Amino acid sequence: LPAATAAVYKQWIPNTNFETASNWDKGRVPCARDVVHFDKDKVVSVLVRSPHALTDMYLPLNGEFLLAAGAAFTAFDGSWDPGCDSGGTARFADAEHRAWFDPTLWQDVLPGGALRPSGPIFSVHEERVPCRYDDVIFPPETSFRVNTDSSQPVIHLRSISVMGQELNTPSSWAGYLGGPSAPLQFHGNGTVQVTGTGCPDKSGCACGNTLDGPRICAALLRASGRQCPEPACQSPLQPLGHCCGVCGATINLDFTPDFDLQKYQDRLVQELLSQPKYAGVQMAMSKVHKAQTFLGLVSRGAAPLIQIVLIDDRAGEQAGTAAEQLAADIMHSIAQHGEALGISSGKMEVATGSTASGQVGSHPVSRITAGTVMGLLFSLLFLGGILFLYRKGKLRLPALRRHRPWERMEEPASPAPARDGGFDNPVFSVEPPDADLGEETPKDLQVFYLNPLYDASETET
Repeated sequence: LPAATAAVYKQWIPNTNFETASNWDKGRVPCARDVVHFDKDKVVSVLVRSPHALTDMYLPLNGEFLLAAGAAFTAFDGSWDPGCDSGGTARFADAEHRAWFDPTLWQDVLPGGALRPSGPIFSVHEERVPCRYDDVIFPPETSFRVNTDSSQPVIHLRSISVMGQELNTPSSWAGYLGGPSAPLQFHGNGTVQVTGTGCPDKSGCACGNTLDGPRICAALLRASGRQCPEPACQSPLQPLGHCCGVCGATINLDFTPDFDLQKYQDRLVQELLSQPKYAGVQMAMSKVHKAQTFLGLVSRGAAPLIQIVLIDDRAGEQAGTAAEQLAADIMHSIAQHGEALGISSGKMEVATGSTASGQVGSHPVSRITAGTVMGLLFSLLFLGGILFLYRKGKLRLPALRRHRPWERMEEPASPAPARDGGFDNPVFSVEPPDADLGEETPKDLQVFYLNPLYDASETET
């Protein structure tokens, strides 16, 4: 039961079945008087479930038709066909643009393939596409074609179910790729790889779609009108892995090895989200990697943390207020039971429709103390480094002279004439300079140098 609860199944929505009305430009399945046209340069894999009588049909140069039991194509004999009084050309839709990293083309399902009931749990956009430990289902008795273009060379999955067959080992998946249908169903520069293993960490595993985040958001915005909906709050939050800003609250948790993601999520649903006052609140919880910097400038890699995103269905000035209250209850619970749950610290940010609200940070006292101690240690190390360089002679500090206010107001006194303390040094002879000083050099000019071995006070009596 725990393994089944932790597993995530994502099912591909579109198909390339012959009997699917949306696969044809006329919005209906071709009838007897129609001429069926497949573009010759488009690769297709088409499942045909029933017999069809057609006037004519143009086939592609590369493709396949998968005929179910009883399916067939026959030539129209001119007999009356109800609902097909006037014939025409029916063109098969282009399936080349249906991308793996389009979050609108996937849905969460139960292990058997049934649609998962809607509830208080949702996923950020990057996690609506299959993650590296998810199970992917292509519905049985359907054909499909999917573009796997990716920013990563390999797309890892736990398993894939195709045509009702589950492939959950690398060898079984390799055997399927060697068959005739796989190249017609999967195309693009990304290689899908089945590992057969689930997430090994009870604290959760990151989805692994960060590199394809821009591709996911581009597909989402293209499907929704090329822009995110305008949030009701002035400073919307931007959760990691989500394409659009949201009103509500986010909580980032630092955790210990004792933290269990699935158990903690179930705890929040049972104790808090199930309360009537939080009926319109939804929560997304997952492990993410947040970029870390030193002093906000130097990158220090990415650190794992648990991200909780809370949104609600309120509008106007009330937008996000229910999520804000739930976030405050979660932080209060962490203060009381966080250590037992494997949570070392947490940070909350809030954005609501009220003009009086804004982003708010909240840290446990232990974290503030730790930050203060680290700041003092850094300051001491910095001062110690300056002192060390100064004593080694590698750093010079400018000499400062204190000036008294009354000294600044006085006129500078003329310097007293220096006492002639020089003497002729027979060892060191200096000749007068040869340069022209603009006048005749006096014959009795003498040049003196102070001798450090000579003390003028000894000559005074």
